[in-house]
Amino acid sequence: MIVLPSAYLPPVSWFASIVRGEPVFVEQYENYQKQTIRNRCTIDSPNGSLHLSIPIDRSTFVGGKCLMKDVKISAHTDWQRQHWYAIETTYFNSPFFEYLQDDFRPFYERDWTFLIDFNEALIYKCIELLDIQPTIGRTKEFLGTDYAVQPTSSSNPYYQVFQHKHGFIPDLSIIDLIFNMGNESILALTR
Repeated sequence: MIVLPSAYLPPVSWFASIVRGEPVFVEQYENYQKQTIRNRCTIDSPNGSLHLSIPIDRSTFVGGKCLMKDVKISAHTDWQRQHWYAIETTYFNSPFFEYLQDDFRPFYERDWTFLIDFNEALIYKCIELLDIQPTIGRTKEFLGTDYAVQPTSSSNPYYQVFQHKHGFIPDLSIIDLIFNMGNESILALTR
């Protein structure tokens, strides 16, 4: 069994963890941790690594805490348009963006209430595009961080659009791998 945190367009290592064939559970009963992969992904950009963060509605937090399953996305900013613009301008010249952009654009055009639902929907879209079949679900109770597999910063090198400018950047968001490698993305996850 593998337990992973919910993640916004998770890093490559998160997906490398789920292709092992073990049942995967996304922890929904942990307290939300800010400035982590739960609401932040990292993409490559012409200027290097770029963090995209989903704004959180703090009105449901009690004493500064909120279970991951209850975290709401703030509706007071234009984050979706900004994130899609960053993704589009960054990956426009990648080999597979033209073919796959319509798979991702709708996620940035719909309103979402809960962060975990948005993350999960994007994860399932990536699973579909990677053509993998993990057994994946949410935890039914808090399983603790002792069991959690923590994504690492190592990953197998693959082509990146801006590699000529800043070299290979490991463990970016899975969309970096998908837009750059398309059907061959699975090779970078299983090597």
